[in-house]
Amino acid sequence: MSDYILDLRKLVGHRPLLQVGASVIVENDEGNLLLQKRKDNHCWGYAGGSVELDEKVEDAAKRELFEETGLTANSMELFGIFSGDETHYIYPNGDEVSNVDIVYICKDFSGELKKQESEVEELKFFNRTHLPEEIFPPIKSALKKWIENQ
Repeated sequence: MSDYILDLRKLVGHRPLLQVGASVIVENDEGNLLLQKRKDNHCWGYAGGSVELDEKVEDAAKRELFEETGLTANSMELFGIFSGDETHYIYPNGDEVSNVDIVYICKDFSGELKKQESEVEELKFFNRTHLPEEIFPPIKSALKKWIENQ
C-alpha cells in the first residue's frame, strides 16, 4: 500500500476513500492471462495498485507490475477505465475504497516471474476459458470486457 494511502488511513480510519489504481493485464504469446493470488483475501487478480502523488499512471502500472510479478512491461496499451459500484470494495481489514482503475494490456514484457512475498501467494497464467472462480471483485468488470474482446 502506498505511503499516501497509509497516511490518509491514519486520518480517516476505514471510511471510504476514492482511490486511483493503475493495473496491467499481462497476456503471454498463447493469449493466456497472468493472475496473482492475493494474500489479503486469497482471490485472484491482475497486477496493480494505487497511484502515488504526482506519479504518472503509466509509470505506476509498470512499477506495480514489476513489484508484484518481477516482469518489466516493454510496451503497454490503454485498455480501459473502470469505476462505479463494480469497483467499490471493502478489504478484509475493513478499509473501504471506491476505485477508479486505469487498466493497461501488456503483451510485450520481459523478466522472470517472481512473486512479491508480502502481497502475492501465487502467480499463474490462465486460459481465458478456464479462469479461477475466486476473482478479486473490483476487477470482474474489466476481466469480463477483456474476455469479450478476445
